[in-house]
Amino acid sequence: MTLLAVVELGRGVRPPDEPVLHADDEGFLRARAVFETLRVYAGIPFRLEGHLERFAASAARVGLPPPDRDAFAGIAAEALVAAHTPDAVLRLLWTAGREGAGRPLGLALVSELPPGLDGDRERGLRLASVPWAPGALAGAKSTSYAANLAARDEAWRRGADDALLLRTDGVVLESPTSNVWWREGETLVTPSLELPILAGVTRAALLELAPVAGYELAEVEAPLARLTDADEVFLSSSIREVMPVVELDGSPVGGGRPGSAAETLQRDLRAAGYALPDG
Repeated sequence: MTLLAVVELGRGVRPPDEPVLHADDEGFLRARAVFETLRVYAGIPFRLEGHLERFAASAARVGLPPPDRDAFAGIAAEALVAAHTPDAVLRLLWTAGREGAGRPLGLALVSELPPGLDGDRERGLRLASVPWAPGALAGAKSTSYAANLAARDEAWRRGADDALLLRTDGVVLESPTSNVWWREGETLVTPSLELPILAGVTRAALLELAPVAGYELAEVEAPLARLTDADEVFLSSSIREVMPVVELDGSPVGGGRPGSAAETLQRDLRAAGYALPDG
């Protein structure tokens, strides 16, 4: 994704190709940093308040000072103006700053949307299940993503598009950057937040949209067999939105094609994103 704009908290707009992170920043040295990634529709970040709330909760988990929500909302708006792109990716970053300095660093970054999302949605994704031992920061949106990416790389080696993380006893958790859902008849099922998973902001949006679309909801602790027997499976995340899954561990799921719930919720989520802020 091409970086379009950078705004540093307290310093304003910076050239996108100008370095702003020092080599001794603790976010780089020790992953003492948190972030949020948001989809921007027509210049408006989707559910910014929900992301800022999780941003603060993640900072507390990592031991960072609380980020100033109003200040981050301000630099997010400044970055979007500088980017001149109505549909984009917005990232917020809050690091511990340079080693020993005690001055955190805040950034707002705007990038182009990754290519190929609609093509992936039309085809559906292939997942490979990967055993996962969640760490102490499970559920926090920290930059300590090496283990998540290792799981994704393992899925790639097995010919899949992404990983499905399973607890060591086989309970379904999430994907490295997405929440997971499946449909059983007219019920949409997703892992419970009592499990060590991220409380996705898009997940919360779908929990609101699904009943309006006529679906029942269930938040559960479930084995992998619930997915393999499901009528359809899909993922949700800020940037991917609703992404159908058509294959799991080399076998078709949901008839091997994108399902009706994913199509409906993708349409409704996109409509919510483009709705006026007061509507």
